[in-house]
Amino acid sequence: METRDELLNELTTIEKWEKDQKGLWFWERLGRLPFKMLDKLTPKFIQEKISLLLDELGNYIQNGGRYLSNEKRVLKLVERKTGTEVNNLADLQQISVKDMKELSLSLADQQKKVATAQGAGTGIGGLFTLAIDIPALLTLSLKTLQDIAILHGYDPNDRKERIFILKCLQFSSSDIVGKEAILNELSSYGEVQSQEMISQLQGWREVTVTYMDQFGWKKLLQMIPIAGILFGAFANRSMIHDVAESGIMLYQKRKILERLEGTELI
Repeated sequence: METRDELLNELTTIEKWEKDQKGLWFWERLGRLPFKMLDKLTPKFIQEKISLLLDELGNYIQNGGRYLSNEKRVLKLVERKTGTEVNNLADLQQISVKDMKELSLSLADQQKKVATAQGAGTGIGGLFTLAIDIPALLTLSLKTLQDIAILHGYDPNDRKERIFILKCLQFSSSDIVGKEAILNELSSYGEVQSQEMISQLQGWREVTVTYMDQFGWKKLLQMIPIAGILFGAFANRSMIHDVAESGIMLYQKRKILERLEGTELI
């Protein structure tokens, strides 16, 4: 297991990343403007279909449903990469934070390839395949974050953990004000009750709306048939990159703080 100094060094890296997140506001605002145009251009039947698909995510907080990740698959990945026998989440406590990060980065690379292929495929049809692409990308984002949670020893079957995952998703697409507020909330996550976190979410739809707004200009370009293949691949890959990066950093910080607290008790 890592030393206290090693944990503190990793924590410093994460805190520097958090500070860097506060300089993205202008570009995020710029990226949201075209999405408002996209709403006006999108036929009503497609808007209704997207809305119905997004409504399914409301059940995610309650029971996870079909969005829950495959824990056994993730544990097998840990065994294959580390050579350590891992039968359950408790066994992951013997894995170092550094290994957790490397495993998460490896998994994120795999998911980015899936997202790239998915974006290219749905980009063929331009506007009409957006109805398929957006919910599919949300599903991939949730499963990516759940896999990262499992790699750090946390159980997405826990309702409280799914709220933390949605907060990670929301963080990846929030503006500077939203990012700072979420960081403040998550800094004391272990001390708050599930019901309080639910009220802080102000409804799961806030997460999905913020998530879609953030990459509006990319999806606007994806409306162009054929050319949308390139734009769709780029948009989806960059979105999964942002989601995975946020999840890795926030889960790394949470795990490091837990282990630092444990070293103080020894």
